[in-house]
Amino acid sequence: MLLDFEQPIADFESKLNSFKELNAKNLENQAIQQAINTFEQELIKLKKETFENLTRWQRVQLSRHPERPYTLDYLENICEEFIEIHGDRNFADDPAMIGGFGTIEGQTVMFIGQQKGRNTKQRQYRNFGMANPEGYRKALRLMKMAEKFDKPVVCLIDTPGAFPGIEAEERGQAEAIARNIRDMFMLKVPVICIIIGEGASGGALGIAIGDKVLMLENTWYSVISPESCSSILWRSWEYKEQAAQALKPTAKDMLGFGLIDGIIPEPLGGAHTNPKETFDTVKKVIIDELTKLSAASPQERILNRIEKFGKMGVFVE
Repeated sequence: MLLDFEQPIADFESKLNSFKELNAKNLENQAIQQAINTFEQELIKLKKETFENLTRWQRVQLSRHPERPYTLDYLENICEEFIEIHGDRNFADDPAMIGGFGTIEGQTVMFIGQQKGRNTKQRQYRNFGMANPEGYRKALRLMKMAEKFDKPVVCLIDTPGAFPGIEAEERGQAEAIARNIRDMFMLKVPVICIIIGEGASGGALGIAIGDKVLMLENTWYSVISPESCSSILWRSWEYKEQAAQALKPTAKDMLGFGLIDGIIPEPLGGAHTNPKETFDTVKKVIIDELTKLSAASPQERILNRIEKFGKMGVFVE
């Protein structure tokens, strides 16, 4: 699948591949090789110009790219071993929220995150990455387990929001998210939260209270999606681009507002164009941040966490 702004790049790459095939048939003709070199330089230039000047809505589109890595993709590639833990020990196991212990560079870490699906069957099973109350209760249970065994917590956030169904509200969706937010402030172990795709509303915030909150370059984080904002303000989804511009939900915007602690760079073209490089980058960031956070005492981390989030939304004129 190609997004509209990716099409010119795909056309350019197609021409480049044609030159390479022609060059192979002509036993590496020097003139053709020079043309290939020129095309490769122009392709890099085109990619830089395109992805350095994306609109906010285009970055939202990139965050939803169907080939973009999901939580399980990260766990399979950055962990030497991962053991998933199921159930909230209260109602059910929520497939939209996954978690378990994983080893990274020999260190045991509790990983928690939302999981989307690749095809129709998987999307239905994972509920499009929208967790129910039992998902948030499972997440908190796993955080408490990590605290008990003195293991750090890493949350990978990628959700269009918590599930808004009647049954979710009946089982206490708001209470479950609120409890997570409260209790995450008081966790004695290091907590790192990384937005790897969509970070929408309380569905994201329910596992996003951490010592370090980071965003991948082409992700978004907001109280509401551009489409929902458009439907409320204009009674139509047609104004989603204007809504995205007004919401300012991108990683660069969030860093400017002081709502996150850093931006993790993605490969040129987005995480889906080079997943391995993305996995390696995220793995290095996790290791580096855990090393820094481990140097502080539990009480220092808790106080810093409370102070950091307490400053958000405060303006002085």
